Amino acid sequence: MTDRKAQIEEAVKVLRAGGVLLYPTDTIWGIGCDATDSAAVEKVFSIKQRADSKSLIILACDMGMVDRYVREVPEMAVTVESLSDKPLTIIYPEGINLAPNVTAEDGSIAIRIPKNDFCIELVRRFGKPIVSTSANVSGTPAPRRYPDIPEEIKSVVDMCVDPALDHGSTGKASSIIKLGLHNEVQVIRE
Repeated sequence: MTDRKAQIEEAVKVLRAGGVLLYPTDTIWGIGCDATDSAAVEKVFSIKQRADSKSLIILACDMGMVDRYVREVPEMAVTVESLSDKPLTIIYPEGINLAPNVTAEDGSIAIRIPKNDFCIELVRRFGKPIVSTSANVSGTPAPRRYPDIPEEIKSVVDMCVDPALDHGSTGKASSIIKLGLHNEVQVIRE
């Protein structure tokens, strides 16, 4: 049986050292790093062979953490987040205290509070948001499960979390909505 606590402690060490993780989320396997570390975020773009002009999704452990990384959280965000019964990424108008290369060109930031104990515990223990982008080379299909992750990804990350901790993942990407400060809602991906 995998020691979840030991895996989290090791992952936190990797994140604090500016490293990159391959880890299970509530949706699909992700490549992640400290969302406040520009150099670590650059490593993620390099691994994915993706243009750094594209923004990334980050994971927060709760709305309190979201408040520390978004200039102004739209009023309806708390309600939408609490009512969502499946993985939901919310795009907020303006990210703050984050690596500049993690936000979109307009300054917005996509944040998901995972519905997965492992991820919540990892982010809470780390104390900062973690990048969560699909574990694939840009332009190729996102892997639904660990065995689908290309060897070229597995071989270049600093730590691969034990696949035994991959329970509760849906195997599909989250829904994405964009919220405006005046309660505007735009569905980006259902």
